[in-house]
Amino acid sequence: MNIRTNFAIQAGKFTRWALQTFTNGGSSLPGKVAHAIDPHILKHLSDHYEVIIVSGTNGKTLTTSLIVQLLKQKYPNILTNPTGANLTQGVVSTFLNHTPVKGEKNIAVLEVDEATIKHITPFIQPKLFVFTNIFRDQMDRFGEIYTTYQYMLDGASFAPEATILSNGDAPIFNSDTLPNPRLYFGFNHAEDGHYQAHYNTDGILCPHCHSILQYNFITYSNLGKYYCPNGDFKRPDLDYAVTELTELSLTKSSFKIDGFDFSLPIGGLYNIYNALSAYATARFFGLTPEEIQAGFGQAQRVFGRQETFTLEDKEVMINLIKNPVGFNQIVQLLGYEKEEFSLAVLLNDNYADGQDISWIWDGEFEELAKLTPKQTYIGGLRVDDLETRMEVAGFTTLTKTENNDNLIEKLKSVPTKKINILATYTALLQLRKDLAKHGYLKEGMTS
Repeated sequence: MNIRTNFAIQAGKFTRWALQTFTNGGSSLPGKVAHAIDPHILKHLSDHYEVIIVSGTNGKTLTTSLIVQLLKQKYPNILTNPTGANLTQGVVSTFLNHTPVKGEKNIAVLEVDEATIKHITPFIQPKLFVFTNIFRDQMDRFGEIYTTYQYMLDGASFAPEATILSNGDAPIFNSDTLPNPRLYFGFNHAEDGHYQAHYNTDGILCPHCHSILQYNFITYSNLGKYYCPNGDFKRPDLDYAVTELTELSLTKSSFKIDGFDFSLPIGGLYNIYNALSAYATARFFGLTPEEIQAGFGQAQRVFGRQETFTLEDKEVMINLIKNPVGFNQIVQLLGYEKEEFSLAVLLNDNYADGQDISWIWDGEFEELAKLTPKQTYIGGLRVDDLETRMEVAGFTTLTKTENNDNLIEKLKSVPTKKINILATYTALLQLRKDLAKHGYLKEGMTS
C-alpha cells in the first residue's frame, strides 16, 4: 500500500468516526473524502474479496439483501451496502466499514447504480454481475433504456472474465455480444400461447430486424418468453427458472424454482424475480436448495419495499415508487389487499427522484382508483401535478397535505385499520425521518 492510499483510508475512517461521534452519521461522505484523495483506492480495498455487482432499474436493493441472506448460510463474512449508497463514494464507504477475515472467503455484494458500474470496474474485478431488468426510469438522467444498458455494458467491458447473470425474460439482455460468460434466469411457469405486450411497453423490438416481438407468455411489462416473428431472435435457454407459482398474496409468495419449493415473506410477482436472481447467485456460489430456503426464511423487507410499521392503532405499509413499471406492480400488489385501506401518495422531483415526472401519466393510476381507497391524501413538491393526474384517473376526493407532520396527524384518524403509502425516493426519506422523530420508526434504511 502506497502512502497516498494509506492516507486516503485513514482520512475516510476519521471522517466516519467524526460523523458517528458528532452527527447522526452519513453513509457516503467517508468514501467521498477517501476517493478524492486517492481515485484508485477501490483497487486496494477490494483486493481480498470476491465481488458481486447487482444492478438494474428495479429490484437492486431487495435482490442485494436477498443474496446476502442466502450467502450467509455458507459464507458468514459478507460485505454489502444495505443503505443503498450505490454511487462510487458509497461503494468506497462500504469497503472502509469492513475488515476482511484472513483464512475465510470474503464476499462483497454491492448494489451499484447502472451509470456507476463503469466508474468502479476499472478498479474492482467482480466475479459476477447480476442484472435484474431495465425499464424507463429517470429519463432526465438515463434517457431511454438502451442508453441505460450501454452504461452497464461499458462497465462490464472492464471485467471480461466476470460472469453476467441476467434476466433472460428481458429482451434487451439478449441483444448484445460480450466476451463474458453468460447465465440467464426467468420464468417457465405457463403453457405457451400467443401474446403481444401492451402498446405502451418499452423494449419490445427485435434488435436485428426491429419487428415487434411476440410472446408465448408475459409475466409483466416486456418480460416473458419472447420471440421475433420474422427471424431467429428469441429468449435464450434459461439456466435457472421459476417453474410454478404456488401462492401470491400481499405479504407472501410461494413458488417453485427448478422444481424445488420456496417461500418468501414478501409479496408481489416482481419480487419473485428478485428471489430468482438471488437463488441463481447462491447456486453459482455452491449453495444447496436447502440452504437457500433457510436464507429465504430470514429475508427482511428493506427500506421502502413493503416496509411496515404501526401508527397508533393503524397498520401502515410503505412502498417506493419511481417509474411506471414499478408503480404498476405496486398497484397490482395492493390488489391483493382484502381489507379497506386509506392511501397517501407523495411525489417529489429532486435529482434523486428523477426530475422528469412525466412517468406518472404512464402509471396505472386508473387501476389504483379502482381499488377505492377509503380516504386519499397527496403531498410532495409536485402535489399539484399529482392531483391533476389522479383526478383524471377517477379519484373524486383528494386531500392535500401541507407537510409530513400534517399527513401523520391526518393518518392517525382515518377510518381504516390499513394504510398504504406510496412515495418517491426523497419524499420517502423525509417521511421516514419525520416518523422516526415521532417515534413510529427507527432511524436507518432497513426495517
